Amino acid sequence: MVLKVINSNSAGNGYILENDQEALLIEGGVKFSLIKQALNFNISKVSGCIITHEHKDHCCSVKDITSAGIKVYASAGTIKGFGFDSHRFNAVTSGKMFQVGSFKIIPFDVQHDCNEPFGYLINHPETGNVLFLTDTYYVKYTFKDLNNIIIEANYSEDILEDGGYGDWLKNRVIKSHMSLGTCKDFLRANDLRKVNNIVLIHLSDSNSDAIKFQQDIKEMTCCNVTVAYKNQVIPFLKTPF
Repeated sequence: MVLKVINSNSAGNGYILENDQEALLIEGGVKFSLIKQALNFNISKVSGCIITHEHKDHCCSVKDITSAGIKVYASAGTIKGFGFDSHRFNAVTSGKMFQVGSFKIIPFDVQHDCNEPFGYLINHPETGNVLFLTDTYYVKYTFKDLNNIIIEANYSEDILEDGGYGDWLKNRVIKSHMSLGTCKDFLRANDLRKVNNIVLIHLSDSNSDAIKFQQDIKEMTCCNVTVAYKNQVIPFLKTPF
């Protein structure tokens, strides 16, 4: 299994968990042409697409995704926020597991400025338990037996404070995205002994420092830490071997 990063920032977010047999699309916030390229145009291997919320940098291609015959899974609030109907929409409920191909997925509620946003706990025999967490300013849950973590580290409190954002925009960031400090607090609160990869996603262009973020998290966790960037492919197994 590999994790493919199509893109990971405010311009658009899209990720694929993929092996030779199947693929799970996570988010649809990039052009569908880029999704097809990342799949080597083998759309038939996509078991489904999960989407966290209805902001365009996470779902702008959802109409093309459904038109291509791919089922989309999201909260009822997120589906309503898409603004159109499709028989390929599947409303899922926080805390209730559903299955997409060989992927077993549990949605959970997060804190963002939109309709019913979700994070996802994803299990696959090759990856173990994968946590996908983005666009939330804190997490009220802890998780057992994690093997891989994909987590937002959007901004540094220090950089944001010293930057050129006005009060409204600064407060909007603080109340809708996860800071490096909150990311660290979350990781400290969870048992990381089985974690192989930590992938930092959705870094702010102006309020983050990718090298520092990676170093800080690596020193703190002793895990394999990667900052997501466009067209990246990361081996994504249960263990490093």
